[in-house]
Amino acid sequence: NVDDVFLMLDAKTYQADYVSPNAENLLGITVEQIRRDIRVLGKLHPAEHEDPEKNYLEEIKVHEQREWDFEYVHLKTGEKRWFHNIAMGSEVNGKKKYILVMSDRTADKKMNQALSDAVHAAENANQAKSTFLSNMSHDIRTPMNAIIGFTTLAVSNIKNQEKVQDYLSKILSSSNHLLSLINDIIRLSELDSGEDNLLCFEQVDLDEVAGTCVKNLQMNAQKRNVTLYYEGVSCMLRADRGMISELVENLCQNAIRYNNEGGEVHVRVYYEKGQPMLSVADNGIGIPKDQQERIFERFYRVDKSRSKQTGGTGLGLAIVKHIVELHDAVLHLESEPGKGTTITVAF
Repeated sequence: NVDDVFLMLDAKTYQADYVSPNAENLLGITVEQIRRDIRVLGKLHPAEHEDPEKNYLEEIKVHEQREWDFEYVHLKTGEKRWFHNIAMGSEVNGKKKYILVMSDRTADKKMNQALSDAVHAAENANQAKSTFLSNMSHDIRTPMNAIIGFTTLAVSNIKNQEKVQDYLSKILSSSNHLLSLINDIIRLSELDSGEDNLLCFEQVDLDEVAGTCVKNLQMNAQKRNVTLYYEGVSCMLRADRGMISELVENLCQNAIRYNNEGGEVHVRVYYEKGQPMLSVADNGIGIPKDQQERIFERFYRVDKSRSKQTGGTGLGLAIVKHIVELHDAVLHLESEPGKGTTITVAF
């Protein structure tokens, strides 16, 4: 019942004088097979092993000991296992013998790997948290400084109605930006904490949801001198209505925000090979090829100087990616600097 296989071999003939009966359980080789030809142990090595026939016992002297670790494949289950081997030279009745102890360390290896993975995950999480806090602190500080600064100016010029009105307008704008950032952070926190278990899946008409979102964003688009177009057909899918609405809104807001004066945003809902599709296309600034994979990262911005002007939080597309994953959908991006971006979601 132990996790060690014991063998005693003749140093000249390599004939097995003794093989412990647990060999078949731990190695997948019968005692008879080992007694018949010790080279059968070479079959335990994985296919990619460099030298399966290497003799690790060769030249071990009496009272000497040699140790090594090996990855083996159980010949019956095909499972990869890890062994620590100890070979000793000994003399029995005037004849040189090799005593080989093969200790199964698979459980230890898996535990160590699990601990290593846990440490790696913790380090990554800690780094992600540090990056998140650093970005969040910077993004919160910017509108807060504006709010405090313009409030101070308003108090100092309380009798000048025109200046106070201008300051209050800027305070309101900064407050809305701060609220948007906080809302996005809370939303990501909810998704990360597993509150997606509260998803309410139902039959949703993507055309109806997207059309409503586009109508609600028309005024925002007009303020930025961007024309927002919509074209759709009824597309039924099983989804969380609130999250689909959030996804469409974030994609449209992003397309409007990073567009040019007089630019256009085209939102389409359609079927492709029987699959419901959503696409949001703009003719804005576009995204360089080397940055396209990163735009769905939290706080990542292609053009940071433009983000300061437009007020983006850098979290909208991260939320989009999370919602897409929760719905087992597929996200596709096509973009060219100076020509615009098209993001497609296949449900």
